Amino acid sequence: MLQPKRVKYRKQHRGRMKGQANDGNTVVFGEFGLQALSAAWVDARQIEAARRAITHHMRRGGKVWIRIFPDKPVTAKPAETRMGSGKGAPDHWVAVVKPGRMLFEVAGVREEVAREALRLASHKLPVDTRIVARQHEGVTTAVPAREGA
Repeated sequence: MLQPKRVKYRKQHRGRMKGQANDGNTVVFGEFGLQALSAAWVDARQIEAARRAITHHMRRGGKVWIRIFPDKPVTAKPAETRMGSGKGAPDHWVAVVKPGRMLFEVAGVREEVAREALRLASHKLPVDTRIVARQHEGVTTAVPAREGA
């Protein structure tokens, strides 16, 4: 699973997820992309599950780009531990995703295969998504991948 090799600080504040994604909100590498429509923390396990769903449906054809990386540590205290005595130990890693952020991109497969692969991946993620085609001469097509969260 994805996680940083080393970090300057082991623990972080939770922070807030305000506003839209400023960077990483367009299809840059592939032909089709999966774009977030809501904000959430996406776990490293969820990213891996979505990646597996995409590669499985594409039958190892084409190329997949993962556009998010889990660089935020989430801490947890052991079960049945009394409150106090400091912040818990790092438990897992998450990527902070804001609306508009491109999550995955695919290329090298037919359009219907790419759309179905991204649709399957969207069910593994805790955010509402849509499938976006790369813009050519200022034209884009967007289809909702799934409704509800």
